[in-house]
Amino acid sequence: MNQLLRSHADLIVKDAIAAVQPDAAVQRALEKMHFPGRVLLVAAGKAAWQMAKAASDVLKSRIEKGVVVTKYGHVMGPIANFDCFEAGHPVPDENSFKGTQAALDLVADLSEQDTVLFLLSGGGSALFEKPLVPAAELQDITGQLLACGADITEINTIRKRLSQVKGGRFAQICWPARVEAVILSDILGDPLDMIASGPACPDSSTAEDAQRIAKKYGLKMSDAARALLDVETPKVLNNVRSQINGSVRELCAAAAKTCMQLGYTPVLLTDQLCCQAKEAGSFLATILKTHAFDGESLAFIAGGETVVKLIGKGLGGRNQELALAAAAGIAGMKNAAVFSVGSDGTDGPTDAAGGYTDGDTVAELKNYGLTVDDVLNNNDAYHALGKTGGLIMTGPTGTNVNDVAVALLRA
Repeated sequence: MNQLLRSHADLIVKDAIAAVQPDAAVQRALEKMHFPGRVLLVAAGKAAWQMAKAASDVLKSRIEKGVVVTKYGHVMGPIANFDCFEAGHPVPDENSFKGTQAALDLVADLSEQDTVLFLLSGGGSALFEKPLVPAAELQDITGQLLACGADITEINTIRKRLSQVKGGRFAQICWPARVEAVILSDILGDPLDMIASGPACPDSSTAEDAQRIAKKYGLKMSDAARALLDVETPKVLNNVRSQINGSVRELCAAAAKTCMQLGYTPVLLTDQLCCQAKEAGSFLATILKTHAFDGESLAFIAGGETVVKLIGKGLGGRNQELALAAAAGIAGMKNAAVFSVGSDGTDGPTDAAGGYTDGDTVAELKNYGLTVDDVLNNNDAYHALGKTGGLIMTGPTGTNVNDVAVALLRA
């Protein structure tokens, strides 16, 4: 392993994630708000605890009570007058339903003078849920969507129609109270109605879209669930104001700043990467090979969210697959590395934020009798990168604004 490039990768990851912590974003949003009556807080998503804590620090006892629903391991301590729930992600579980019910109980019987401060971040689709179908079927359909290669917009279009709180329905439940939504975006282009499946946003997707997606991927579901796909979601909501206060663009900008400080010329390729993780990794490797003899230190940056089509039975995540897929293309290069991380600190169903590979990775894998193709075909990047020292571990970060991948070339 190239220790210099690995140390640079770790520093870039650290600085980029620090720059997109939600505290300042929540504080900026609160400065624009006026609360005439009671204030109740509901926070949902991977960054929910961090966002709720920031709001509590600013408004203190002005918030009468709060409910926080976040991923396991993401509650960092108690918050006064708040009930904090940890629940399943990316597949909802009983604690998802329990936390969401607590939120629904909190916002029952409000007046038009009251305000629901709704703090939303990515991951909310699984964490904030009250299903209209049996829990086991919802979990099965979610699993099918995650395994088939559907993108997040397609997944959320289906999820909305199987839920009592998604697709604007939570805002309907809060009526006549006002809903002030502060949102960290984890979806490319920041579509309000798709982030965490849009619990407080009019839904732009249609029943026709849902049926098309179900047919496209051959989803197996009951007649009752399929009938729900034909039920339209709210298209107009008059009690909601939403602000997006964090996105992948800031993550990419922060990565570029640190790259520059380390002596690289940063090149932003895109902040809307959306393809198979293996394809993205292979593409970044070709870019490094193209510029290998330019005589410059370069950092190519791509933000967004790739997808993985599960064909094996291994363990990994999209960022780990991206990095591993790049390894074959840069094999033998002494001055090149590719790494990719999820800003929330958890990549797929693993405890790693992402993965790192460089010109030595293929040879290191060979020592263990492994090839890149075999590992990718079994979707087992986690164990392979664990052997080469290529896992990037951050722990839960408190934020969630998509992923960033960086291809480094050191002159």
